[in-house]
Amino acid sequence: MTTQPRTRRAFWGDIRFLIGIALVILSIVGVWLIVSSARQTTPVLQADRTIAQGEALISDDFRVVEVSLGSVIDGYLAPQDLEPGMVASRTLADGELLAVTAAADAQSTRTTSIVIESSVGIPESVAVGTPVELWFAPPLAETEEFDAPRILVADVVVASIPESDGMLAQRSAMLEVVIDRSDVADVLAAITGGAALSVVPLGHGS
Repeated sequence: MTTQPRTRRAFWGDIRFLIGIALVILSIVGVWLIVSSARQTTPVLQADRTIAQGEALISDDFRVVEVSLGSVIDGYLAPQDLEPGMVASRTLADGELLAVTAAADAQSTRTTSIVIESSVGIPESVAVGTPVELWFAPPLAETEEFDAPRILVADVVVASIPESDGMLAQRSAMLEVVIDRSDVADVLAAITGGAALSVVPLGHGS
């Protein structure tokens, strides 16, 4: 009785089997890395209130939260990154994470704050951090009337609105605004010149 020789498995078949095993392993490792990365959190700063552009950034205005940001974590500030002299380079909303681009050194910023009195009161929609236009109406010579109102500064941010009581608050109100340093002279000139100032939320008419 003769025996048939055993057929050897083709070399190419063995290679495909090994490649299949390698792909399965790579898939498992990839899923593990994704899950592991998602579970990794980093402490970052989150605003406890609305912080207007130009305001000093202090630890009391933030809480520390653990978040998973993956590869973009370097774009946000951790508690140890907050240094004295930092200010908000833009308005931060309540609950917003503190991005690196939202913080700047006070000496490098071109903005400052100034207190003005709005002659027509402050709209209810205006709050801390609201972008507004600053309008003014120059007084007419030798009269008690004012010229037609016009825009004095087109890009202003409300920094604070002091609380006030009484009937007078319905006609005028004090507020602190953040403006570019280059506009300070024009605003002070309007104030000392007796002009009537008012703030208008962006997107609204005069």
